Amino acid sequence: MGKFDWDDLQAFLAVVRAGRLTVAARKLGVDHSTLSRRIAGLEQAIGVTLFDRRSAGYALTVEGERLVPDAEAMENLAIRIRSRQDDAAQGLTGSVRIGTPEAWGTYFFARELKELARLHPELEIELVANPRMFSLSKREADIAVSMTRPEQGRLIARRLNDYELGVYAAPSYLEERGVITRRRDLERQRWVGYIEDLMWSSELDYLGEISPALTPQIRISNVISQVQAVAAGAGLGVLPCFLATREPGLVRLLPDEIRLTRSYWLLTHADARDLVRVQAVADFIIGRLAALGRDFWMDGQAGETSPAQ
Repeated sequence: MGKFDWDDLQAFLAVVRAGRLTVAARKLGVDHSTLSRRIAGLEQAIGVTLFDRRSAGYALTVEGERLVPDAEAMENLAIRIRSRQDDAAQGLTGSVRIGTPEAWGTYFFARELKELARLHPELEIELVANPRMFSLSKREADIAVSMTRPEQGRLIARRLNDYELGVYAAPSYLEERGVITRRRDLERQRWVGYIEDLMWSSELDYLGEISPALTPQIRISNVISQVQAVAAGAGLGVLPCFLATREPGLVRLLPDEIRLTRSYWLLTHADARDLVRVQAVADFIIGRLAALGRDFWMDGQAGETSPAQ
């Protein structure tokens, strides 16, 4: 066996996450032949084959899959050590990436970035507001906002806020299809909803909660585009109140009968609990939510919002 090199382990993780040698090499800023030699050196050092080299990309072998969690644990430890040294020597500097659902990131957090930058002028903030789950162990984000509390992994979860959803329509749709006054009228309507195989969280399955007979005729992958489609009269939609109430003209239907509630969770990796910059941003988010209050997330008539805990 050869000599084990930490740089080779970093190269291994880059290829795992990219899936292709050329993509991983570009992200690391090295030549693909150099990266190939690092992978070969790691395999020689530990005495196993880590990848099946295929024309479509690099696929992990069984031995490679076993190495991933240990490699990520070593990566997290290295990041913690480096970050502690940086924090002690330079104060609150570096970058923090926050991965969020698109509505939360766009309608709430993007509005708070000015204040965050004012409080921490040396900090670099990256906001990734996409309809997806973020893997903290794979370094896709330092902080993630999720619609579900994770059951596995070395994650610290704090409940941020609850929010309300209702059924909405545009006046133009109601003029075309008639006034809706009863719950059973909903089954005869045209609906805007999610593309089922792109539904990144089970918490987004709203229609079945209202009636098993409801099926969207128009399917859209993200909620911001759904709001615009409903506002244009494409159909009815189940929308977060904090989005719909800010869209001029949308009408909420049957508010006394149909009230759905969901929650947002703040997730950090257990290895990041000592990183000053990550905790500073997490504390900022919680503080700004407390100052904003529950009315932003509700339609003014729902039950109490659970505080961050």
